[in-house]
Amino acid sequence: MTKGYRSPLYGRTLDEFEVGATYEHPWEVTVDVGHMALAAASFLDASPVFASARFARRLGFKDRPVHPLMLLNFGLSFSVHDVSEQAIAHLAYIDVRFPDACYAGNTLRASSTVLGVKRASEGERGVVHVRTVLVAEGPSASDGARVVCQFERKVLVKAGAAIHPPSAAVAAKGAAAEPSAPVARTPPGLELEKALGLGHEPAGRGFAGFFEDFAPGDVICHDIGRTVSEAEHMQLTYMFRNSHPLHFDEPYARSGFAKTRVVYGGLVFGWIASLASRDTSGNVLWELGYDKGAHPAGVVAGDTLYAASRVLRVEALTPETGAVTFKLVGTKNAKPSALLDGGADLFTEELGKKDADGKVSKVKDKVFEIERTALMRRRA
Repeated sequence: MTKGYRSPLYGRTLDEFEVGATYEHPWEVTVDVGHMALAAASFLDASPVFASARFARRLGFKDRPVHPLMLLNFGLSFSVHDVSEQAIAHLAYIDVRFPDACYAGNTLRASSTVLGVKRASEGERGVVHVRTVLVAEGPSASDGARVVCQFERKVLVKAGAAIHPPSAAVAAKGAAAEPSAPVARTPPGLELEKALGLGHEPAGRGFAGFFEDFAPGDVICHDIGRTVSEAEHMQLTYMFRNSHPLHFDEPYARSGFAKTRVVYGGLVFGWIASLASRDTSGNVLWELGYDKGAHPAGVVAGDTLYAASRVLRVEALTPETGAVTFKLVGTKNAKPSALLDGGADLFTEELGKKDADGKVSKVKDKVFEIERTALMRRRA
């Protein structure tokens, strides 16, 4: 007997991915000041570039740009519909770039290209590797599309019956998710020679920490925590258009590993970065990129997040600027300082971590890790 209804599903099972296929995601969102205000109210970022129109304009931007991690969250969430709504876990962030600025009034859309598909040995799941490109268009008909965020990620996807009919299973190959030119690390609107002249007017304004204040090996424990609220993570999940039911459908989530709704990774990323912000971002002019990122453990409402940063590299770029690369890590319900005092190996990648005897020595409280490179002002 034929059912008198349909129950649509989204995302793709493992066998539906084909290397080279590109999926044009259906979400299209115009970013407005309301989005920016809501994100700013949740992510306590210290860089004035993304909070102060006056400061941003003095650097050459036409207005305050949308924060790069907002763009990442939109791109990540838009891609869920086609790529990861059937995913078991998000495994990695790779080569995250923000080559141009986005402003309130710009409209965002995204596409993802499949770079690799690898079935696990047991055959019931596998890893899918995609590149996602987020583009912005201005409000004028003459405004062209600009790439404002590009990243790769890997997701663990279950095998099973195809969700889409064969004709819809593979989108067009060779579409625009492969950039035609190398991806820039700084937006063309940023005039770096103006960085030295900004000063801290009047005296004492601004957060401490310039390029010269960081040296390889420095460790900063950002021990002021941030407790995740249920209402907040649900609202932001919807705002960014993340459609995976694990994050907002309690009956669905009860069958998962946490037995309740799980905070999606892009939000954890943003909160960990903001916890480190007052100590590392007061003089950041742009986020040059993120790489080697992962979520070793999940986060649910009620968990308290903490952050720590270790300086990996410093590079003087111009008389006005330098690049600082941090290993940024996040923990839950345990301060990084307490974990380090207890001998935890906090800054080694969790995947495949073993001690001298070959035994696994993972930090169970660690929920996030990534390498972050920031463009930072030098002292005048």
